[in-house]
Amino acid sequence: MSSACFVTQEATAEILLRVTNVCAECYDDIEKGDTIHYDMQNYRYLCMSCQERLCALMNENCELVEDEIVALF
Repeated sequence: MSSACFVTQEATAEILLRVTNVCAECYDDIEKGDTIHYDMQNYRYLCMSCQERLCALMNENCELVEDEIVALF
């Protein structure tokens, strides 16, 4: 799933060495050649499954939308 909220890239040796080698959401290992997604709202790299899950919860403004609004009153 593609979204304007994420930049899709291929994990390179440079990214893995200098930035991260794990998904910022689930902490699964990222291997060279994996498809990764840069979350432009939270400045982090995500694996494909975490990006798809978050993308389904976001609106067109890249904001998380909750099904139920929890309020005090």
